[in-house]
This record gives sequence, C-alpha cells and structure tokens, in this order.
Amino acid sequence: MAELFLTPFALPFMARALLVLAVLGVAAGTVGVLVNLRGWEFTSDGLVHAVFPGVAIGFVFGGATGLFAGAMIAALVAAVLLTMVTRRAATSDAAIAIVLTAMFSVGIIVVSRQSNYAGQLEALLFGRVLTISADEVLHTLLICAGAVLLLLLTLKEQVFRAFDPNGNSAAGYRPFLLDLVLNLAIALVVVAASSAVGNLLVLAVLIVPAALARLLSDRLVLLFPLAALAAILAAWVGLSISFAGSLRGGVNLPAGATVVAVLVLGYVVALAVRLGIDRSRPRPDSTPAGGA
Repeated sequence: MAELFLTPFALPFMARALLVLAVLGVAAGTVGVLVNLRGWEFTSDGLVHAVFPGVAIGFVFGGATGLFAGAMIAALVAAVLLTMVTRRAATSDAAIAIVLTAMFSVGIIVVSRQSNYAGQLEALLFGRVLTISADEVLHTLLICAGAVLLLLLTLKEQVFRAFDPNGNSAAGYRPFLLDLVLNLAIALVVVAASSAVGNLLVLAVLIVPAALARLLSDRLVLLFPLAALAAILAAWVGLSISFAGSLRGGVNLPAGATVVAVLVLGYVVALAVRLGIDRSRPRPDSTPAGGA
C-alpha cells in the first residue's frame, strides 16, 4: 500500500504535480463552495470557456510562460464581461452560452493554425500536470493565493449575498462588486488549473469538491475545509493510480483525467451513502406503531 501511495512522490515530477493539485484543491474548494451556494455552475462553465482563447494565444506564442500571461488577461476581460452580461441581459443563460461558444471557438481557431495542432490542443484541453516546471508551480501558487485572498476579504458579504441577495442589497452592499469579485476568483482558479488539468477538466475541479462537501455536512463552516480536503485526496489517489497503471499495469491513464475520475467517484459514493441515510430516517408524518 505504501509503495502505491507514497513511493511515486519521491520522484520530483510527481511531487510537483501533487503540490500543484493540492494548492489548486484548496483554492478551487474555497471558491467552489460559494459557486455552489450561489448556483453559479453554468456561469463558471462560461468563464472556463471564455478564458480558453487567452490560454491558447499565450501558449501558442509564448509557451508555458505565455500561457499564464494570456490566460490572466482573458480572465480579467471575461470576468468583467460575464458579470455585466448576467446582470443586464434579459436571458442571462442564453447570453452566457453565446459568450461561451464564441470565445471557445476563437481559442480552437488560434490553436488550429499551428503545425502541431493535435498535440497542442490536447495539452490545453486535458492538461500536462506531470510535466509542470518549477516556475509554473510558483505561478500556480501565486494565482491560487490571489483567488483565495479575494474571497477572504469579502467572505462575509459573499455568504450573505448567497443566502439573502435582497437583504444584502438593502444592507448597502454593492451586488455588482461582489459578483465581480467572485467571477474574478473563479477566473483565477481557471487560469491556475489550465496548465495542470486542462480547460475541459477545470470545471470538475471547481464544482465537484463543493458538491461533495454539501453531501457530507450542512454546516457552512465545514464546507470549505471538506471541499479542499476532497480535492487534495482525489489528487493524491488519482496521481497514485495513474502512475501505477501507466508504469506497472501497461495502461495509459492520463493523470489529470484520473484525478477527476476519482473525484467524481467520491461524489457518487457520498451521494449513495447520503441517500441511504435519508431513506433510513423515519418520515416526519409517519404514525408510530400502535398510535391512533
């Protein structure tokens, strides 16, 4: 057991991968809880795809270093744009879908003009967590710290707005500013995760840990650490399985996708347990045996 879950991380590239995914898990878990409370999963999906053109342009013209710069610019623009769209458009879901498809198609067009189209597109969509450099680790740490800091500075107001948006406005808080801060935090997580798990898998890392935490506890104070812990454990187990399968089992298991699969499996197990517990509880309107 120790050989499966501990030995691989003696290798530098495996240790870097686990560190990046652990830090990403803390940031994504924190941001994801507020996304879950606000019901912003579709908005997050829009941001994930809207950041993709910046990721693509930065990666194509600047390599791994340019990826973060291009993604950061796209993230800022996308966060402001989607915040305005969702507040002003008559049908915000349709507006988000339009922005989502338009921006994602731009990214595909940019990448398709390169000679190594398939290889570059695969790296951007599915990540390359096992080949992350030390500089990229530092970039990810700084970006994740920025996302968490944004939310910590406005956490009380964000939670208030999630549970009582009308009361939040009546208390004098600025809804547009709070929405913009949350969108910026989501966008930063997307930027940080793009190099590790890729654009298509970012949403799972952002959404699933928070959803899993909601199954495990109803206490708000526990949701944040539970979501972060779920993401970190999934990273550890997923990387271990990917390493063992690819090296010893002869089965090619992409690291990022394996981590996401473990995370989703954890959610399914937690959901099954929660449903079983709920069904075993007596219904409030049931009449006790021997009652009138």
